[in-house]
Amino acid sequence: MTYCILTIALDTPLNSCFDYRWQCAAGAEPLAGQLALVSFGRREVVGLIVAVGTQTDVPAEKLKDALAVRGQLSPLSPAWLALATFAAEYYQRPLGEVALPGLPKNLRVLTTVALDRALKKLAKGTAAAAGDDTAVGTPVLNEAQQLAADAIGGADGFTPILLFGVTGSGKTEVYLQACAQVLARDARAQILILVPEINLTPQLEGNIRARFPGLMLATLHSSLSEGERMLHWLAAHQGQARIILGTRLSILASLPHLRLIVIDEEHDPSYKQQEGLRYSARDLAVWRARQLAIPIVLGSATPSLESWHHAGSGRYRKLELRERAVKDAVLPRVKLLDMEKDRPKDGLTSHLVAALRQRMERGEQSLLFLNRRGYAPVICCEACGWISECTRCTAHMVLHKPEHRLRCHHCSLELRIPRNCPTCGNVDLQPLGRGTQRVEEGLQQLFPEARILRIDADSTRKKGSAQAAFDSVHRGEVDILIGTQMVAKGHDFKKLTLVGILNPDTALFSHDYRASERLFAQLMQVAGRAGRAARNEGGSVSEVLVQTRYASHPLYAAVVKHDYERFAGGLLDERKGAALPPFVYQALLRAEARELAGAIEFLAQARDCLAADGITVHDPIPMTMTRVHNVDRAQLLVESPSRPALQAFLKEWLALLREMKSRVKWSLEVDPLDI
Repeated sequence: MTYCILTIALDTPLNSCFDYRWQCAAGAEPLAGQLALVSFGRREVVGLIVAVGTQTDVPAEKLKDALAVRGQLSPLSPAWLALATFAAEYYQRPLGEVALPGLPKNLRVLTTVALDRALKKLAKGTAAAAGDDTAVGTPVLNEAQQLAADAIGGADGFTPILLFGVTGSGKTEVYLQACAQVLARDARAQILILVPEINLTPQLEGNIRARFPGLMLATLHSSLSEGERMLHWLAAHQGQARIILGTRLSILASLPHLRLIVIDEEHDPSYKQQEGLRYSARDLAVWRARQLAIPIVLGSATPSLESWHHAGSGRYRKLELRERAVKDAVLPRVKLLDMEKDRPKDGLTSHLVAALRQRMERGEQSLLFLNRRGYAPVICCEACGWISECTRCTAHMVLHKPEHRLRCHHCSLELRIPRNCPTCGNVDLQPLGRGTQRVEEGLQQLFPEARILRIDADSTRKKGSAQAAFDSVHRGEVDILIGTQMVAKGHDFKKLTLVGILNPDTALFSHDYRASERLFAQLMQVAGRAGRAARNEGGSVSEVLVQTRYASHPLYAAVVKHDYERFAGGLLDERKGAALPPFVYQALLRAEARELAGAIEFLAQARDCLAADGITVHDPIPMTMTRVHNVDRAQLLVESPSRPALQAFLKEWLALLREMKSRVKWSLEVDPLDI
């Protein structure tokens, strides 16, 4: 028996790995990429072996023995370890905080016996589902679709492809037929398909299963139980699952035979993790494709400005789908309803009400889009000016009338609706503004005979409720659908011919320089839900009606013309002149404290502790949402026109910040989306 030294990454904020001793037979040493059970402090935790050697600088009396090595699980590949290492270095986090959370929770806590049972269960399921990789029920593509599918399916080596297609142009079918080509060419090939939101997975999962009934499909997203997630992860890790469908967390899945990556709706901000390791799944996917020398497809009707810029500069290959895939289906006609001329009643203009009634008479479906859930954003007292504010956040308490509650959407504080004004005692408290619940109530009074359905985060809290709601729309059991961004993308409603967009103007005056880009994408995506099938018998064109008080705004003019290219070109010119991404690289240091002064003081010290050529460190400022859950927050922006220079600065800067003695909680985000 001999001893070896295992260097193990643990899920801790400490920026280092830890050495443990392991006794084993000669030639039977563990391998990098295996999991090991070790003692850390008073706990027993699972860590990832990143290196195996014979020497350590830890004194012999302090060197602990590893408790167990999970030898029955094949090691994570060197390519996967390289991905985790890159993510840790780029996003300036310890390796263990990247690698371990990327694994299923049960894999990190289960006993050896439980893991053996899971592997046996997976083996039985694989044997029962064994089949070939032949695609069935493949429809005929139009010329543009076929060219795109062949270009993707026949791509060799690292080939980043931007698939720019109008809504309803059949991008999903292009993905599926390109996948079929890759699978037919390589008997072991695995394909990773990412979608931005969980509620988009069931429809795409059904399409994949119908097209490839003989292949094992694994899904990875946070709605799975921990047991389900581990089984699906193991199927991908062992190469049994040939197609892996998931949300952003699936970019860290172990895929030993990965041959193609598809990022659907690549512009969506949901691909950026907003807590913990703040990574961009889209950006990591591009790096992973380059690392493995495989093609990657980024599909969207409204690409992110970063991807559009890369396509314009030749870094990405651009493929275009200019027409809708269904014969005789055309893009909807967009019309602006000037609310200064057509005054809305109960939030709806007379023109929109007439259009809704017309669709109901035809037996067609309508969608009202309002990206604000709840009944009203606030309740107020007209006598003294009191408004419902959260006591823990710099935010308003949102009225949720069906639940008889005021709710903060930031800290989840809930209060009963007051009977009278807490300031002056006035009993006549009024809701101010409209959310989806209030629009639903108004429609029920206006169209008592209509079948109305609301889909938002409040109405779909139970597991499976979102899919059940979407299924009822697809079956034609709904006349008017009211929804938030949950309904804006990815859904193919065959009978929907009218989209009404309510209250989009607030984004026009946001402090966030990305607000106009996001608003345009949102409007184009939700508009694309209309008219996806062929024209009805009357030959009427589907409509999108946008209620606005700023009908002359250039953004709305671009929406009316479905002119993404001109809009994106103008935004890129503005960004270049203002030295904003994608022409500059950013990092954001955030600080949290009980008092705002403490956070600002820490950031001021951070600003002054290091300077470097080509790096701009701005002054600390309070965050827009300054207080959340009784914690004050501030931020400090760092910029550079050079990504390598910024990375070098951040590495040295963080080392100094970790040495600063402060009770302030702080975190760093690279490539922030919200500033």
